[in-house]
Amino acid sequence: MAEPAQPAQDYESLLRAAGVRITRQRRTILTILTDGGDHPDALEIFRRACAVDPSISLSTVYRTMKVLEEKGAIHRHAFGDGPSRFEQADGAHHDHLIDIDSGDVIEFRSERIEALQEEIAKELGYEIVSHRLELYARKRRPR
Repeated sequence: MAEPAQPAQDYESLLRAAGVRITRQRRTILTILTDGGDHPDALEIFRRACAVDPSISLSTVYRTMKVLEEKGAIHRHAFGDGPSRFEQADGAHHDHLIDIDSGDVIEFRSERIEALQEEIAKELGYEIVSHRLELYARKRRPR
């Protein structure tokens, strides 16, 4: 599964290198990113940050996330029709199962799926350079 979270200090270095000032508000946002372990959208990051520091603005969240995405430190995912969600880009490759009822995002890795994708690409005369697999599902109801 995913590897340990990238330390907030590494995010700070990336932001500094991009010419972004490291404020108390941004440090709060970075801590939320490193401690979360989930796939929050910008509003959820904002909500969590405001619980710690009410002076944080939504625009600061958006600007911070944009720079981190541009630097490759986080990935933006658009799961279905919902808002974009973010996750740290430091983990091993994995795929996502999205619970369409709860919105939960479950990370998983399947060697069988990985092998099948390689096999299909090879049969069609291709080599996979990158891919993303998202499964949209709902929990089975007991019969």
